[in-house]
Amino acid sequence: MTTEAPRRVLLAAPRGYCAGVDRAVITVEKALEQYGAPVYVRKQIVHNKYVVQTLEKKGAVFVDETEEVPEGAIVIFSAHGVAPVVHDEAAERNLASIDATCPLVTKVHKEAVRFADSDYDILLIGHEGHEEVVGTMGEAPERMHLVDGPADAAKVTVRDESKVVWLSQTTLSVDETMETVDALKNRFPNLLSPPSDDICYATQNRQVAVKEIAAEADLVIVVGSRNSSNSIRLVEVALQAGATASYLVDFAEECDDAWLEDVRTVGVTSGASVPEILVEGVLEWLAARGFGEVEVLRSAEESIQFSLPKELRRDLRAELADRAATKR
Repeated sequence: MTTEAPRRVLLAAPRGYCAGVDRAVITVEKALEQYGAPVYVRKQIVHNKYVVQTLEKKGAVFVDETEEVPEGAIVIFSAHGVAPVVHDEAAERNLASIDATCPLVTKVHKEAVRFADSDYDILLIGHEGHEEVVGTMGEAPERMHLVDGPADAAKVTVRDESKVVWLSQTTLSVDETMETVDALKNRFPNLLSPPSDDICYATQNRQVAVKEIAAEADLVIVVGSRNSSNSIRLVEVALQAGATASYLVDFAEECDDAWLEDVRTVGVTSGASVPEILVEGVLEWLAARGFGEVEVLRSAEESIQFSLPKELRRDLRAELADRAATKR
């Protein structure tokens, strides 16, 4: 008589909220407390459906473009960062802006400006159309070339092959990014690397963690939204690391019983913009189907915290009133 292996869940740690996301979400909440609704947010503050819906219920109004914000209102820029032209647009509309850009994204922006000022061609590794990429390229559009994966390396042309540097979107797959860097170095042997790795600590930590659970799991469930780059990368990394299957879900009700057929070990993790309540929902769903044993696999400790935007320490309503009085 054979004993069937127990059903279990391997829960990745770290997972979920990173310091930049936590800072951005708290920024919207604090702005609503301090100034009252509505507070306008340009783009999704972070790429998570639940977070956006929750903030909307509290009075946040999400818009796609600055021109949709009423003149003289308060606008918050998302964690993904914006191009300088967006700050100019806000000033033209007399908006009080609060910049919730993740400090690690701001670091990449500053690197882009510095290398552009030194007359380098900048090869930005990232996904076309992603908000972070749009914002970073806006810092030096005349010097920036987007490289969307290793295959794009062959298409790049630069002015001077001795003055080329690469930067990257912060939420990419670490492994894929280095593949792209290697391909670029084959073309440009003098390619300069940024002073520090642009891929953020949280993205790297979550990918390392998912590799560990994927090596032992038949199935990996990643909690995250479909417009979240770092969440999508976790699914890809899980499959590359040995998981038989991996799926991305926003909510537990999106999980499918068919996924559990012949599965004994399920890995669970979440993207950097996902609140823990959504992970708890998936764990409850699994427990109801016999996967009640949960083992946490911790691969790193995270203690980084970012201070809130300086604008929250000022009275923006009073500043707007003063500006309006001056114009009169």
